[in-house]
Amino acid sequence: MSTAAGRAARARGPWLAEGVVPGAVAGLVGGLAFGAAMAELGVLPTIASLVRADSAVVGFAVHMAVAAIVGAGFGVLVTGQRAGAGETVLWGLAYGALWWFLGPFTLLPLLLGEPLAWTVPTAQAQFPSLLGHLAYGATTGLALVVIRWRAQSAGGALRVTAGGLARGLLAGVMAAWLLEVAVAPEREPLATSVAMGRQPEVVALLATGLLGAAVGAGYALLYPRPVDGAGAGLVRGTVYGFVWWVIAALTLLPALDGAGLAWSAARARDAFATLPGYLLLGAAVTLANQWLGALGRLLFGDHVGRDNEESAGTRGLRAIGQGALAGFAGGLAFTVVMVQVGVLGTIARLVGARSPTTGVAVHLVISVLIGASYGLLFRRQSDTVGSALGWGVGYGFFWWVLGGITLLPVWLGGEPAWTAAAAASTFPSLVGHLAYGAALGVVFHLLEARSTPWWVSRTELQAARVARRREQLRSSAPAVWVLVVVIALTIPIVLGQGGAR
Repeated sequence: MSTAAGRAARARGPWLAEGVVPGAVAGLVGGLAFGAAMAELGVLPTIASLVRADSAVVGFAVHMAVAAIVGAGFGVLVTGQRAGAGETVLWGLAYGALWWFLGPFTLLPLLLGEPLAWTVPTAQAQFPSLLGHLAYGATTGLALVVIRWRAQSAGGALRVTAGGLARGLLAGVMAAWLLEVAVAPEREPLATSVAMGRQPEVVALLATGLLGAAVGAGYALLYPRPVDGAGAGLVRGTVYGFVWWVIAALTLLPALDGAGLAWSAARARDAFATLPGYLLLGAAVTLANQWLGALGRLLFGDHVGRDNEESAGTRGLRAIGQGALAGFAGGLAFTVVMVQVGVLGTIARLVGARSPTTGVAVHLVISVLIGASYGLLFRRQSDTVGSALGWGVGYGFFWWVLGGITLLPVWLGGEPAWTAAAAASTFPSLVGHLAYGAALGVVFHLLEARSTPWWVSRTELQAARVARRREQLRSSAPAVWVLVVVIALTIPIVLGQGGAR
């Protein structure tokens, strides 16, 4: 009996010491960030009503107690994971998004004796709470990383070299300037604030460069070393860009203007014109960071050949072919949406025609080309249908931003559809891009599984590589997929009319 009790105590030890306790402390830190926003928005009395009070002080105390309990749950969730700062923050963001659905939408109304209202108007009214929960999750994740780092005296999760930081800064500045100069030169710089007024172009470019440097430095701190391939990194970068839209466009810049937090659905709708830019900036920073790192390894690293493996060229060509075929399948799925909304004639205008038949042909060619790029970027990135579906949907969402509301309007002689009204009209395209990405990812995985299943090892060395690869891919991938869905759901909430200011 004593032996069994000892084993139980040893099992509870890591669970309490590494999960509940540090998670609760980290939750208190996240609660402070969320609580400050709640005080600014004036919603603390609503929290106080849970204990039959209406004082903001009581509301803050109740909020902090809940934050500690929820944080303890987060600590247990990530216990045992060998995740760095970036992965832990992503898990924190996904955890915060989950509690937005569980809290304001479900538990709070039930505790207050009110009926559930899972409607778009309610979501618009609760949009500030979504941003607050995301801020709570990110801050809790960062705090947990710091707590574990100090407790274990192991700075691996936070260690960044001077070279890594310099790479991040360079990647951020390059990506920000490329975005402003090449993609949307006629639009206001992402770092422009009303308080700055109209400044000369050189000042605007300098502000944009500083924003890019901050984004790049932040990425280098979260990811001292690349954790996966370019494709998965691109999807992670898109999520990272959304986080920076909340940090800069909805929080810091409005504060600089003296206008307070721009966290309401209506004010976020006004700031929507900058959201595509931030999404593309995050993706570009991630890719630039990884490619600069790869260039450094190519120039200065030691390379050891791999026996009995295909050459990189052969693997690349096969991935391009499989991706092209998967892209064709995804294009067929997308065509169903395009027929329903009647936009095939618009697609045909890309080649100077108007026939829906021509539009189908052009659309399928584009689908094949995007699929080929998916094959190159996401080769050896998924080992299950579920992971393939997650990365495919993420890539489809990225191409809605880059293609559907950016490049397509420009190629048709207009400007990027970066306004709320223009983007709202392309919502069917968002659905189609998500369907395209889902089919693309699944079909590519099935083709890869049939011809070159990289997760099937033949030697002990390959088995070790596969184990490391799977550990990388599963570090925070589910959190990324959840956040992509949250962002995709946020778009119609922000674009919907009738939200409270």
